Amino acid sequence: MEELLGMTDTAFLGRVGEVELGASAIAGVYFTILYMLGFGFSIGVQIIIGRRNGEAYENGTGFGAIGRVFWQGVWFLLALALVTMALSYLLSPPLLKGLLKSENVFEASVVYVNWRIPGLPFAFMTALFRAFYVGIKETESLTWNSLVLVGSNILLDWVLIFGHLGAPEMGIKGAALASTISEGISFLFFVVWAILTADKKYGLQKMVKPLWQELRQLFSTASWVMVEYVLNVSVWLLFFLFIEHLGEEQLAVANIVRSISEVPFVFSAAFASTAATLVSNIIGEGHPEGVVPIIRRVILLCAVTMLPLLAFFALCPHFIIGLFTDIPSLVSASVPTLWVMCACTVVTLPWNVYLQSVAGTGDTRVCLRFDAVALGIYAVYCTVIIGILQSSIALCWTADGIYSLCIWIQCVVYIHRKKWSNKKI
Repeated sequence: MEELLGMTDTAFLGRVGEVELGASAIAGVYFTILYMLGFGFSIGVQIIIGRRNGEAYENGTGFGAIGRVFWQGVWFLLALALVTMALSYLLSPPLLKGLLKSENVFEASVVYVNWRIPGLPFAFMTALFRAFYVGIKETESLTWNSLVLVGSNILLDWVLIFGHLGAPEMGIKGAALASTISEGISFLFFVVWAILTADKKYGLQKMVKPLWQELRQLFSTASWVMVEYVLNVSVWLLFFLFIEHLGEEQLAVANIVRSISEVPFVFSAAFASTAATLVSNIIGEGHPEGVVPIIRRVILLCAVTMLPLLAFFALCPHFIIGLFTDIPSLVSASVPTLWVMCACTVVTLPWNVYLQSVAGTGDTRVCLRFDAVALGIYAVYCTVIIGILQSSIALCWTADGIYSLCIWIQCVVYIHRKKWSNKKI
């Protein structure tokens, strides 16, 4: 859902100007890193809920433990959101100032971040509801919530960025405010949905006070996922910072292609999240031998869904890019990079499914190690290709494929060694 918000912002800001488009790339990824602190924790919650759900089905009782896990997540994420907001308002301007070369991009980035940050508590709570519904394998609400979130963001972007329906023309500030309001609407949707539909056996309707022993147990699993997800998104920030030094047009091209790449990534992330939940559930049920067949099945379904989409992108690049900008020079400059993105995505298609499957085993620390190794290789590659050789933006995009390939190889080796089969969480 967060990826879809960034995508709609890019599509509208692509009709405002190169500076706004480039700034939304930097600021959007910067905000996503902050968001990933909470989202990573929610993935840890999802893994534990999935395990408790599998154990409850195996034993025929114990579903109430899921509600306790959920409420511990609420208390932790609310505290985390408040601390993150305060630190962001204090530290974001000097940090971005030191990282960015263009003064115009810096000023627009700070505006975007400051108006986007108030949506963080709503985003964290939405991620927690998502973790609950994915963990218990009831995902219908996620589809409806995504439609509500993206639909409201599209309408608000149109109103606030361009000043329609009597609203002031706010530009990049309007894009950030639209996303913040949409996050609030998304959260309210989940609250109402849970009140109307959540099975009482899970105990969501009964507030549970903070329990320090359960919080420590939850944090021991989720903390590694938090750091891993922050590292995962930091890859994009590192990439955009390298590209920003090549010029505003190159940064705008990178944002357009990244936004397009988010479409197949949404499918990949959905299948990967499904794999994590199924792996966690089946281990909880006492059948670790079913993990590898599940992973293979999920990858096959992911490929069947994504490959036709990528083929369409590659065959109709001007049409796809035209959805995100009407600036002719940006459309032409983005075509080669779009082709490279499609090729890299095909080559590394299974990486995310494997990584989330490893997380689903409960060994979240090893996921962080895999990500750290891949990020190190990625940083060296970007330094050579972008920083030293000053390559074309299309060639620079191969860094994404290198990063994904590094993670995929490590995960395949880990899964097939099966040292995870008896891990308790």
